[in-house]
Amino acid sequence: MKNLGLIIRREFLTRVRKPSFIILTLLAPILMAAVMFLPAYLATLPGDEKVITILDESYLMDIYDKGNEEISFKYLNPKDFDFETAKALVEGREDYAFVHVPMSEGGDPDFIARNIRVFRAGDLSLSVESYLERSLEKYIQKEKLKAEGVDPEVVARTKTQVNLRIINTEEGRETENATLAKMGIGYVAAFAIYLFIFIYGAQIMRGVIEEKTNRIMELMVSSIRPFELMMGKILGIGALALLQFVIWIGLGLLIFTIFTAVFIDPSLSSGTAVQMEGMNALPDNAAFDIYRSLQSIPFTKVLLSFLFYFFGGYLLYGALFAAIGSAVDKETDSQQFMLPLTIPLILSLIVILRALDNPDGSLAVWMSMIPLTSPLVMMARVPFDVPTWQLLLSMGILAITFFGSVWLAAKIYRVGILMYGKKPTFKELYRWTRYKH
Repeated sequence: MKNLGLIIRREFLTRVRKPSFIILTLLAPILMAAVMFLPAYLATLPGDEKVITILDESYLMDIYDKGNEEISFKYLNPKDFDFETAKALVEGREDYAFVHVPMSEGGDPDFIARNIRVFRAGDLSLSVESYLERSLEKYIQKEKLKAEGVDPEVVARTKTQVNLRIINTEEGRETENATLAKMGIGYVAAFAIYLFIFIYGAQIMRGVIEEKTNRIMELMVSSIRPFELMMGKILGIGALALLQFVIWIGLGLLIFTIFTAVFIDPSLSSGTAVQMEGMNALPDNAAFDIYRSLQSIPFTKVLLSFLFYFFGGYLLYGALFAAIGSAVDKETDSQQFMLPLTIPLILSLIVILRALDNPDGSLAVWMSMIPLTSPLVMMARVPFDVPTWQLLLSMGILAITFFGSVWLAAKIYRVGILMYGKKPTFKELYRWTRYKH
């Protein structure tokens, strides 16, 4: 245990003092915040106005419909322009696009729908195309209603929006629905585990390869058991990962609070009176509804499960990454062994999308039991309050598999760290696990 503690401290202190660790720790939350908030901010910026000239020979559209904030409709009088002259005028003015709504044959709205043309020197924006289609469909629908003798205004007044109030009755309690919040928590937790497994698993592998190449291993194994060396490296880098994760969480919360106060809700930084005025403007039961919806999220179970799967997944894959690092002399030689580890992680990312939509489905349940995929898939299911027996079974299988993988990786590790100049195959790795010392 003394040797193990020394190795853990060495691995931790060697990396935590590196400038790259400090820079990445400080910059990562800022970059993550930029990735999250910058697209939303850019979406709020006004775009360039797109002028679309319309020749409506069927007098289908309302000339008072001027488009929206980014699209401006300009109408040409069919009495003054035919199609050719209108098109030439638009090309001369370099408008964004020209829309030709033809004359209806026998008052048939479907004829108009089939023959509307849009002209533009270049590709049409998908957002513009979608907006034009919605606008024209609305007017054509009105014409169809008129043709059937139905007043469009009456139909418009009968349209009703239904807002469902979802009540969760699980375990005899009635709580408000919080599906979106649960999906967000599950996805972020699963993706964080995926990210840390790859980042720090690769660090373990590179560290073993570097020490093996420099022949440091030969000196270390003369006084330390290979198993202690491998576990010390895994646990030391794991402690580093935990420290970095805690710092990221703290900085992330601070950045989110500042961004929300300054950009999202300026009233948060303008005094208590303004804050109270904004709160009073909300519906009386809005805050209570939010509170009731969050009650359906088992935060304690989510946090404890995250810690278990965070370390369980890291330790499981960390041992396997260490075994791969010990088996090769160069990082480029590790690619053939990386594939069996990469496939389950990528498959997990695909499955969690299904698990978030249907956490109790058979695919989600089975994939949350398989140890190579359970850290990600089960974390996507936990916010939906999965049955306790499934959670405990998944944890038990992961724990047993971890000890098995450590035993297997240690056998490969103690042979591989002293093997040089040969690129092993899977068959040779299997033979290494059969050696008796």
